[in-house]
Amino acid sequence: MTLKIAIDGPAGSGKTTTAKLVAKRLGLLPVDTGAMYRAVAFECLRKNIDIHDENAVSRIVDNIQITQKLINDEIHTFLNGEDVSREIRSPEVSEVVSIVSSYKKVRDKLVEIQRKIAQEQDVVIEGRDIGTVVLKDADVKIFMKADLKERAKRRFKELREQGVNVSFEEVLNELKKRDEMDSNRKLAPLRVPEGAIIIDTTNKTIEEQVEEIIKEVKNKIRT
Repeated sequence: MTLKIAIDGPAGSGKTTTAKLVAKRLGLLPVDTGAMYRAVAFECLRKNIDIHDENAVSRIVDNIQITQKLINDEIHTFLNGEDVSREIRSPEVSEVVSIVSSYKKVRDKLVEIQRKIAQEQDVVIEGRDIGTVVLKDADVKIFMKADLKERAKRRFKELREQGVNVSFEEVLNELKKRDEMDSNRKLAPLRVPEGAIIIDTTNKTIEEQVEEIIKEVKNKIRT
């Protein structure tokens, strides 16, 4: 039986970085589900698909292959064999990913991929519906949150380090929009999973977040 750790939370709460470090410390595979949805959104933009046309977007996932690999301690996302890790972090993708991820066929396809990964190996999976939909039976459920401005600062810093020319106000507004769409969508809205441990990361360092989660995991394993 595999060990499943689910980490949920809004954009910029620190999920991806924390999940990656927790996975490294415990020898598990980190899975970034948000990057998978971004890959679908990127494919739609690249093929000039109207992202408001649910049927057209849904057809995209019929023959899509999305995989992830850990390379030099970084999660890389591959779309039909192509490494699109950098491209999927663009502001253009950020602007439409919540729309694309609200479609049932897209979610069904990616949830199927995510569950298969978790069945085959020990994982730390992070996203927005892991503990509520993808892995309701996760051994440990974590919900990470943080102040909106703090999340915007983190995302702004990350984008600037990647060479993306964007203003802080643009990042802040994009996060506000993402929060609203993710929390109000009909399918798998962002919610605190039942039985989840809530961690407010606003004033916590990454190391403190990692230690708190590892402590919870070890407690679970002992019981």
